[in-house]
Amino acid sequence: MTAFPRARRALLGALLVLPLHVLAQGYPSRPVTFVVPFAAGSATDLLARALGQSVTEQTRQAVVVEDKAGASGALAAQQVARAAADGYTVLITTNTTHAANEHLYKKLPYDPVRDFTPVTGLGKGGQVMVVRTESPFRTVSDLVNRARQQPGKLSFGSGSSSSRVAGEMLKQLSGTDILHVPYKSNPQAVADLLGGQIDFMITDTATGVPQVRAGKLRALGFSTQKRSPLLPDVPTLDEAGVKGYDMGFWFAAYLPAGVPQAVAARLNELLHNAVRSAAAKSFFESSGVEAWTTSPDELARFQAAETTKWGRVIRAAGIEPE
Repeated sequence: MTAFPRARRALLGALLVLPLHVLAQGYPSRPVTFVVPFAAGSATDLLARALGQSVTEQTRQAVVVEDKAGASGALAAQQVARAAADGYTVLITTNTTHAANEHLYKKLPYDPVRDFTPVTGLGKGGQVMVVRTESPFRTVSDLVNRARQQPGKLSFGSGSSSSRVAGEMLKQLSGTDILHVPYKSNPQAVADLLGGQIDFMITDTATGVPQVRAGKLRALGFSTQKRSPLLPDVPTLDEAGVKGYDMGFWFAAYLPAGVPQAVAARLNELLHNAVRSAAAKSFFESSGVEAWTTSPDELARFQAAETTKWGRVIRAAGIEPE
């Protein structure tokens, strides 16, 4: 074999690699859309806006946050799954769309694995059980005892799979019958809770804690087995008597399947920087969420483990796929 063919093949290989490299170096060259599967004001929306601000500062390109609530995030996930695989449509989401939904619905309009390119984890957090300040329930035991005395009379709302499963887990571990009322997003459920249409909910801290601090809601318990730094005097649900209760949630970023690896790696870098930005730190501190970043492969493995875990919890809670 002569040196000339080898050199020609090397040159051809370099030319084939060059477009991806150039694409990554120039990415993004126009505005990027962050699609959020929940309503404006939700924890995911607030995080997406904080991250978008940092990505704009890093790249001088606008980041548009598009909130597309409905069907427990399935509408937004479907939109991103069908988007062009060019890196300009990003799903900023939670375990709702990528670990829980496949166990909650008989048929999804997207595949959580096949239709997406994992980018990075973004954060992990817990949820708070809240009632109206006018509610007669001052402790978790108060509410559980009433639910046992009056099966099916109390109601809880949820605007995400995390919130839904949290309520169902409470029912399972406390041996109670409580009516579930679904909403498009947790802020909408909070609005009805404030209006007296439902009795309680278990919601993310970014949505619930501001209402608690404003004196509009009362916090009864926290969903993980470690108290929230935002509510240090509020017991965990396990401490409050619902033994074994432990339910958290996570945020992550995904691109459509087929996005060039170099572009996904560049977005991973931008988001890792964004998670450490002042805007993101403000979100994490105010919401009690812990910053968390990963490589794409680490997120894929984590998602697989979480999908198995959520499936186990959902089946144990007796939730039938809709």
